Amino acid sequence: FAEFDDAANLLAANPDATTISIDEPAEIPKNQHGRLQEPGREEDDELLGTDDSDKTELLAGQKKSAPFWTFEYYQTFFDVDTYQVLDRIKGSVFPVPGKNFVRLYIRSNPDLYGPFWICATLVFTIAVSGNLSNFFIHLGKPTYHYVPEFRKVSIAATTIYAYAWLVPLALWGFLMWRNSKVMNIVSYSFLEIVCVYGYSLFIYIPTAILWIIPQKVVRWVLVMFSLCLSGSVLVMTFWPAVRDDNRRIALATVGTIVLLHALLAVGCLAYFFDAPEVDFPAPIIPVHNGTTVITKSQ
Repeated sequence: FAEFDDAANLLAANPDATTISIDEPAEIPKNQHGRLQEPGREEDDELLGTDDSDKTELLAGQKKSAPFWTFEYYQTFFDVDTYQVLDRIKGSVFPVPGKNFVRLYIRSNPDLYGPFWICATLVFTIAVSGNLSNFFIHLGKPTYHYVPEFRKVSIAATTIYAYAWLVPLALWGFLMWRNSKVMNIVSYSFLEIVCVYGYSLFIYIPTAILWIIPQKVVRWVLVMFSLCLSGSVLVMTFWPAVRDDNRRIALATVGTIVLLHALLAVGCLAYFFDAPEVDFPAPIIPVHNGTTVITKSQ
């Protein structure tokens, strides 16, 4: 305790000396926060959701720390409750101008549960509605015999799931490539992009049901309305991520996203609902004297 005795003697010799307590926290200057954030970038960071990106990546890494060959690793992709799924569906159907879908609904907990079942429901809805539409169009024709086309289920499944996985994969790779060239480009994770595309397809489920109406004008109005809603979700999500890139590249990227989305909607409508009518052969009626009579359909 020699050090304490020396300190006591010095304090007795100089009572006005300043003392420092180890219990008092040192005051940190408020101006030592690194470089100040530019005012023009605050809105972009809020829109893109980059202000808490470090915390989000840390939490995401903690959630997906299990090895990829284990069941626990894939279980995290479906760790979502009913209220979150419904909230994300509502956000995809009623997009808010100026708000980022990933920032508001996805970034805290991206999932594959909603996109998987939305795509599955859309596949069966398009296939069943296409068969019903064909039935109602030819209803009442004596030469028509209804035969369900089960191959439409496989065609719809291949188209929908290929779009919901391959397009996000290509977009994710493109954003990663541009991020290596332009530092301000923000790249979403592959899971976030798949989640956005999956939920953006929900609006086509009620639209496909309404496509049963045998009126081409009504069908095309419905497809344009649905395309505007779902396409706006994609544009408002990915435009802030590419807006700092070259102007032509940014516009071409967003234009390609909208074009592929429109091709999916128009292609489904044209193939499953607006297929050209087929002339059915006239039925052959046997006669008792050994001859046959071919009736001519009007």
